[in-house]
Amino acid sequence: MAISKKRKEVLAKLEADKAYSLEESAKLVKEVTFTKFDSSVDLSVRLGVDPKKANQMVRGTVSLPHGIGKTVRVLALVTPDKEDDAREAGADFVGLDEFITKIQGGWTDIDVIITMPAVMPKIGRLGRILGPRGLMPNPKSGTVTDDIKDAVASVKAGKIDFKVDKYGIINTTIGRASFSEDKLYENAIELLHTINRLKPSAAKGTYFKSLHISSTMSPGIKIDSKTVPGL
Repeated sequence: MAISKKRKEVLAKLEADKAYSLEESAKLVKEVTFTKFDSSVDLSVRLGVDPKKANQMVRGTVSLPHGIGKTVRVLALVTPDKEDDAREAGADFVGLDEFITKIQGGWTDIDVIITMPAVMPKIGRLGRILGPRGLMPNPKSGTVTDDIKDAVASVKAGKIDFKVDKYGIINTTIGRASFSEDKLYENAIELLHTINRLKPSAAKGTYFKSLHISSTMSPGIKIDSKTVPGL
């Protein structure tokens, strides 16, 4: 199969099987991105854990210093006394029963749902719709809380949640191709340090098995974890 001119340019910039430093990778991922739109930049982290065991599950949240370059649409499912707090913090949609009805009808045009412990019994029946889309609120990710104002503000400012999949991989967006390499580097550092702090005591051997950075439609660039300060 013929290789396109742009693909040849990309491959010429990368050495096969070479693991680059995190700093080099943050620069390279911008150089090998040729999409006409502002591509997302993702970090893929393969961990030495067995996610089928509850004591080796890795899940958490992180507030990236530069956000992810995307407007996050937040729905606050709250009681009337918390509606003003949600709106003041920047929630895009605020309410309760009317939005539960909309979701039951198939509406999921949102990125994050934040709610309160007292409301969770009502939201539980939406699990079949929200669960597969990664929208189900969860206390561990800070999306089920009585401090609605802080939770909404944190998400709007760039807080993301992540979870290891069944293959032991965490894959999450850390920015856009339009970000400077310094911003991508600093966001990656914040995410990796957070994952490192969450290392399960039951996990043995090498924790960070492999790291790759990529943008939409670009090849993955291998990162040498030894070049990441603090790991």
